[in-house]
Amino acid sequence: MKKTPLYEKHVDLGAKMVDFAGWSMPLYYTSIFEEVKAVREAVGVFDVSHMGEILIEGVDTEAFVDFLVTNDFSNIPSGKAMYTVMCNERGGIIDDLVVFKIESTKAIMVVNAANIEKDFNWVKAHVDGFDVRVSNVSEETSLIAFQGPRAQEALQSVMKINLDEISYYSFQETKINDIDVLVSRTGYTGEDGFELMVNSNDAVEIWNLLVRLAGEIGGKPAGLGARDVCRLEAAYLLYGQDMDENTNPFEVGLSWVVKMNKNFIGKEALLEAKNRVTRKIAALVLSGRRIARKGYKVLKDGMNVGEVTSGNFSPTLNKSIALAFVPKTLKVGDLLEVVFPNDSVKAEIVKKPFYKGSVRREV
Repeated sequence: MKKTPLYEKHVDLGAKMVDFAGWSMPLYYTSIFEEVKAVREAVGVFDVSHMGEILIEGVDTEAFVDFLVTNDFSNIPSGKAMYTVMCNERGGIIDDLVVFKIESTKAIMVVNAANIEKDFNWVKAHVDGFDVRVSNVSEETSLIAFQGPRAQEALQSVMKINLDEISYYSFQETKINDIDVLVSRTGYTGEDGFELMVNSNDAVEIWNLLVRLAGEIGGKPAGLGARDVCRLEAAYLLYGQDMDENTNPFEVGLSWVVKMNKNFIGKEALLEAKNRVTRKIAALVLSGRRIARKGYKVLKDGMNVGEVTSGNFSPTLNKSIALAFVPKTLKVGDLLEVVFPNDSVKAEIVKKPFYKGSVRREV
């Protein structure tokens, strides 16, 4: 099983380690509830070094990235990051990812851990005709997320730059204790916060520093369990759960990352799919405290109309919540049932997100 450079730190902290996409990762250190609370009220420190990084360099970097993904990479300035999806020729989502524009001739794609090899092979297979070099730099790159409403307050004390100068989905390259760090105001928890990209040789020193900073304001390390709860409370999608190569961006509410004014792989299929969308991802609040699992059927008036894609219990809301595919015609307030193995429970469609955190889009 693969290990991040921070594996020993997790073990030393007494983490419950689990297999996640072939990686030995911390599920929690103390409890998922405590770690979610820390993220919502102070700050949580997440090791996300299992994520993949693909470096693209060359004079055709902008044109190449634009050909690979659905969002408009050429039109963002250097120093900005962009959320997008990468589709196959059928318009199915190969992965959702964030692309960092270092400069017009250099970009870094941050991809899901389970898809690193698939994504890199896909990117390599499409370089013909573009003057670019592509490299899988995942092993030499580590990523640590510092997420919570007090993240900036804590991190600013060790930064030479003014973090107010980093707007939402922007980044700066700087140094912490003479270590090169790419600091971005990005994240996956619904809270304000930052992600720090460093050389893997420096990951332990940066992790130790961030854990110390977090501890000074009531924060703590947080594992995959808290990460999944926080992202679901914010109604962020998870690849492999809420989308895959058999779903297109329109079905999962990602039409905003599809720009038809440019050429990209899957464009023709998505042009056809756009007017044939029959389902959508809806947010459900379930009665009771049980957790709906992926694949559980969703009924309306006794008829099967969809299925759960993600579910968990929200300690922030004290409710069982889920995302589910349902007919496009259903709306907020509609009543449904979710079928568990031995019975069913009532559910209601609610407005997304379930919980609105401290994300600072106005910075």
